[in-house]
Amino acid sequence: MPENSDDFYKNLQGFNEFSKVTDLRLYRHLPDDWCIVLTDITGSTKAIDEGRYKDVNMMGAACITAVINALPECNIPYVFGGDGATLAVPASATTAVKRVLGATRRLAQKQFGLDLRAGLVPVRDIRDAGADILVAKFQLSPGNFMAVFTGGGVQLVDTMIKAVEGNDQYQISFPDDDEPPDLEGLSCRWEPLKSCRGTMMSMLIYATGKTQTENLMIYREVIEGVEGIFKSDPKAASPVSAENMIFKWPPLGLRNESKLFAGTPHRIRKWFWIYGTSLIQFFLEKFDLSTGGYNAPVYRKELRANSDFRRFDDTLRMILDCTHEVTEVIEAFFMDLHTQGKIAFGIHHSDHALMTCLVFSLAKGEHVHFVDGSDGGFTMAAVQFKAQIQAASKGLSK
Repeated sequence: MPENSDDFYKNLQGFNEFSKVTDLRLYRHLPDDWCIVLTDITGSTKAIDEGRYKDVNMMGAACITAVINALPECNIPYVFGGDGATLAVPASATTAVKRVLGATRRLAQKQFGLDLRAGLVPVRDIRDAGADILVAKFQLSPGNFMAVFTGGGVQLVDTMIKAVEGNDQYQISFPDDDEPPDLEGLSCRWEPLKSCRGTMMSMLIYATGKTQTENLMIYREVIEGVEGIFKSDPKAASPVSAENMIFKWPPLGLRNESKLFAGTPHRIRKWFWIYGTSLIQFFLEKFDLSTGGYNAPVYRKELRANSDFRRFDDTLRMILDCTHEVTEVIEAFFMDLHTQGKIAFGIHHSDHALMTCLVFSLAKGEHVHFVDGSDGGFTMAAVQFKAQIQAASKGLSK
């Protein structure tokens, strides 16, 4: 199988221990004729101040859903970022990706009043600019994978897209037609996840070493350090637990879900279907019942396993349910590494986490769940993170 095949990602071997994201042997170079797609919400901080972070999360997840549904025969690497997403797509799919993401941008503007930025950069351009893109597969559970990226390319793409605003070199524009994106499978029906231990801690960590090898060693030090602080399996600190998973009717996120289908044919019928199926789901969850492919106890167990509370795309992102004592130890640990010049980091505390779900097949247990802190989560953590990066840059320039 040639490396530039559209089946490149499908053929990668997955791993199931998160600490292995630092093992360079598990990564493969993304083919030159693939592209990196990056999306984010412009002015997301303002939307958060207005209490609209669920809207922001929903549109970040919508970008992933739109691309996956547009390319059903292709395995797509992706990472959810809170207010956006990182994806890799083969060259053969770029026309379709640009159209559906352009349509998603328009949906974000019309239905949510959000400015969704989207850009697509060829891997060849990234390498010509001096960075690289390597990808591996982290297995949440059998059949459910999240991509992890390293090589510095994702950070460079962010700069490349934002540096050419007003220029359409990498920007994805609105499509000429009015066809909405296919967002089937995307939902947000669970209540916000209340912290069981004290606080939901959203963390961004960026290694500032001089080489890729050095940076991966730093990330390993961070991951092992956090695991050592918990003195147990870090999954025990997952923000999604049996204690805080609550399903009410009508769900708080149902209005957002219905907006996703505002421009689709038969949208009234779709609206009734959303409310009807959520009511059925409410009774199944309340009484631990099953029907069709939905088994409430099994689904909840799978959901906890398939939540993406740890991610890696040139930046390590974690959201953990911590006691206040543990948060103090973690913050001191990060500050020590920052003082040593090893990392820049950002932290945000909240009482709850938010979860957005992407369901492929209930019968096969194929579904993933994107988690972020409420009240801003990773976006607010990025404020501290960017301030540290900026301060470091000024120090180097003196």
